[in-house]
Amino acid sequence: MSKKIVLASNNKKKMKAMIKQMQSVIALVIIFVVASTICIKDGRNNFLDIRNLMNVLRAVSENGIIAIGMTIILILGDIDLSVGSVVGLISTGCAYLMVKSGLGFVPAILVSLGIGALFGLFNGLCITKLRLQAFIVTLASMNIARGLARFWANGIGIPLAYGKGEGMAPPAFEVLQMRLWGIIPVPAIIFIVLLIVFQIILSKTRFGRQVYAIGGNKNAAYLSGIKVDRIKIYAFMICAMLSSVAAIIHAAQISKGGPNEGQGYALNAVAACAIGAPSLAGGKGTAFGTLIGALILGMLDNVLGLKGVNSNLQLMVKGFLIIIAVFMQADKVND
Repeated sequence: MSKKIVLASNNKKKMKAMIKQMQSVIALVIIFVVASTICIKDGRNNFLDIRNLMNVLRAVSENGIIAIGMTIILILGDIDLSVGSVVGLISTGCAYLMVKSGLGFVPAILVSLGIGALFGLFNGLCITKLRLQAFIVTLASMNIARGLARFWANGIGIPLAYGKGEGMAPPAFEVLQMRLWGIIPVPAIIFIVLLIVFQIILSKTRFGRQVYAIGGNKNAAYLSGIKVDRIKIYAFMICAMLSSVAAIIHAAQISKGGPNEGQGYALNAVAACAIGAPSLAGGKGTAFGTLIGALILGMLDNVLGLKGVNSNLQLMVKGFLIIIAVFMQADKVND
């Protein structure tokens, strides 16, 4: 009799643990079902319309690409608050390079990614060599990037008109606005490819194992021979470059680069990561988990928009979601 009780107790614990591990997926399914139910108007399901679902995927792509980089930083036990400002800086820079400097599609993108990498290098060096907290460094660099963008563009946005000749952006840049087969947005394809690549990097490569080791116990990682500072610098460079990719996509989507773009993106990225279950204390998390978090946020934004909910309330919802997600993580640790 006692064996049966112990077995039942173990099964109950396993079931509880499995539900907690799958809570973000369960939340995604619930939101999808609710959205499919409440977004019906005049006999038409506005949420399940294929064009609307693809719009959700397109909107998720920018935030998701940034959140992949943020995931790596959070696994390390750090945070990068400058990602939104990097979007503003690189969207401005990319537009300027094409419209004002006359660079072609590929050179403009390569230079923009290079600038993003240098900015990530700056963050990483300040954190590792000056022994400063990532929170403080990236809070400061957030303002530095925004200020640089405003200097670069004289405080105004740079519109993108496509064509050949002076003051025109290369027509090839419009490819980032296209949809494959008229349905799937190109940014979504880029997002999925990057997601798969970085999931493999985190789970199958030496760099990924070192990232998890540092996030789990930095001192133990150092004593085991891992170059902690080097890995951190690489991580911040990757994060900034991924934010730069999102910035380039953003500029193409709205046909403009500007210093005020990317506001609120850091909150979105942290929210996606927190909901997707990377531990904010470091050492845990996956790129696929971040995908779930980004999809949850994207669907919530879409549903609230379809229902005509005020955008300010949407910000409040995201804030509460972060608190709930962090609370659930703490509950996991306590268990």
